[in-house]
Amino acid sequence: MEFKETKLNENKKKIEDDSLPFERERFEIIELKKAISAKSFGTVPRDRTIDQLLTYGVVNIDKPAGPTSHQISDFVKNILHIDKAGHCGTLDPGVTGVLVVALSKATKVSRVTLKSGKEYVAVMKLHKDIESHKIYQACNEFLGNITQMPPLKSAVKRVLRDRKVYYIKILEIDNRNVLFKVGCQAGTYVRKLIHDIGQSLGCGANMAQLRRTKAAGFNEDSNLVTLQDLEDAYYYYKSEGNENFLRYCVQPIENALAHVKKLWILDSAIDSICHGAPLNVPGVASLQSGINEDDEVAILSLKGELVAIGIAKMTSEQIKDSKRGICVKLLNVIMDIGTYPKNV
Repeated sequence: MEFKETKLNENKKKIEDDSLPFERERFEIIELKKAISAKSFGTVPRDRTIDQLLTYGVVNIDKPAGPTSHQISDFVKNILHIDKAGHCGTLDPGVTGVLVVALSKATKVSRVTLKSGKEYVAVMKLHKDIESHKIYQACNEFLGNITQMPPLKSAVKRVLRDRKVYYIKILEIDNRNVLFKVGCQAGTYVRKLIHDIGQSLGCGANMAQLRRTKAAGFNEDSNLVTLQDLEDAYYYYKSEGNENFLRYCVQPIENALAHVKKLWILDSAIDSICHGAPLNVPGVASLQSGINEDDEVAILSLKGELVAIGIAKMTSEQIKDSKRGICVKLLNVIMDIGTYPKNV
């Protein structure tokens, strides 16, 4: 009995950390130039009008079981009477939880948010009785790099894929039911992970329930709302002019970029970026440390507005030490031309 308790405690210690990689990272802000943004142009994200939020906003939807992620996006589009909405990471119909839906022009950042780490809470049902310390040990075996074959019912080609499991934290074991939390790389199939853990235990296992608790920098405490909440908020805004609840539901697109490294640029550089020109070193006012070549980065105004998404062509240190050169090539321009005038 003492041996089993010792093994159980050893295995528990290995899987205590439950934060995604970007949540663990600590960056410095490297200031290259002291600059202040002109008050006459642009808008601090939190001060946007409702119309601006519906153009450059996201909603953290608490997805119910039943509808597809695409259907949820369509519901959001119809509730808010906008032309376009798109989710930032598919959930199967039976899965609940965090589903970030981008609105209108904010859908341009979906490809970046899709790559963020995810967290799920799941119930694994074992097919035989298994000692607790063996369950912990089996979960430890699936930490780090794993190889998965997507299930038959999946939206991707069925080829072996390398994925990373950042943590598995067992919350409760009740007979054959194991409640656990898992943080993993985007594109990891938790149903398949559970099946493989069952195979490792030699008893078999299936997924009884799944809920996503983190995605695209959002979690269950990040203004998570239901479709009914959103519909009510829009109704009160339209019928009574009360925009408080709608502002709670619809968040600035910048809130979806917590996991993306950032650069802040001078007002004078914004117009050329909006016209599609790459970002050159002289236009950078400050940046985060830790940027590597070929990282996807967010280009922000000094007011914190998302201007564009791009690919870094220099590291943070190279940008800091350089006087000229292209430091970011653009992928998607988000800000409208004319928001900041040329040579402001």
